[in-house]
This record gives sequence, C-alpha cells and structure tokens, in this order.
Amino acid sequence: MLRSRVVAPRAAVRAAVVAASLACLPILAAGLSPALAQQVGSRMAADVPPPLRKGTGLPLPRFAALRSEETNVRTGPNVRYPIDWVFKRKSMPVEIVAEYENWRKIRDWQGAGGWVHQSLLTGKRSVTVSAKEAILYKTPATNATEIARLQTEVICLVKSCNGEWCRVQVGPHVGWVERSKVWGAYKGEIVN
Repeated sequence: MLRSRVVAPRAAVRAAVVAASLACLPILAAGLSPALAQQVGSRMAADVPPPLRKGTGLPLPRFAALRSEETNVRTGPNVRYPIDWVFKRKSMPVEIVAEYENWRKIRDWQGAGGWVHQSLLTGKRSVTVSAKEAILYKTPATNATEIARLQTEVICLVKSCNGEWCRVQVGPHVGWVERSKVWGAYKGEIVN
C-alpha cells in the first residue's frame, strides 16, 4: 500500500521554525542576565524590537539616601545576584548612576557600590562630611557663630542647599555648612 506524502513549501517551513523560535525566546532568555537576554533576543528576532526597560525618567546621576539601617548591595540588578556590600547607615547619601527596571546602581562617597532595589532608597536628601572637619554655622557665612564641629562621615539631613551653602540638621542642631565640605549635593544644585 502506497501512502502519498504532502510536501510543504520551504517558505512555510521556515516561517513555522521562526515562529516556534520566537515563542521559546522568553523561556530561553529568562535564565540569562538582562543584557545577555536582550542580545540573544535581538539576534534571534532581528525584526522584533527588544522590550523597553523603563526607569523613572529622572535625570542620572542623582542623589538619594538609604532608607534602612541595613541595605544589601548586589553585583547585579536582581535578587539572584550575590550580595557584594552591606551598607549599615540609615540616611547615608548615595548617588544613583544607573537604573534597570526597579533596580538602582548606586555608589557612596568613597566609590563603593552596586545594585539595590528602589524600595531601599528614599528621596529625602542627606549629605555626609567628606572633609576632615566641617563647621556648622548659625548663618551661611564663615564669620558667623559656630554651632558645632562635624567630623568625617557625619551624616546631616538636608533642609535646603543654595549657592555654596547647605542648611542641615545634625541631631538637635540646625545650621549651615559649606557645600565643599560635604558629599551629597552637586555644585550649584538647588535643594528645597
């Protein structure tokens, strides 16, 4: 008994293979790093644009502060990446230098950093004393009354910054510190 064979045109077979490859793409790319998954996806489906990875739309770099006493800093933007650092200072200022979905790449005033989830950061501004010593003045002038002398790495909560001075709070003391003596506010940046 002879059976007849149906032969599909080559173009239809190619289209079916491409469709099957595209359907498997999310499954294959799920286990890869975000950058590698995007590269694999763009190679396998050149005519299909990669998905957009939207951040906040806020300018980069920018400053923020740590929300809790302990913050795990990872080597990449996902909980699957190992913890590289643990920052143990609430309200410590950090600079956000990159974004990937809900993750932010940060660095501290000494350059240490990595990736943290956005929920571990707050927009409340703070600065840290980066000079050997900074004087907290009653008014924004170097000949004003001294309120306190602040040592390196003291964290100050920012009330406002304008020009060369920042109005800050350190414990119960509120006063003015020279912007050049602290890290956490850009030169010329106005903070309210």
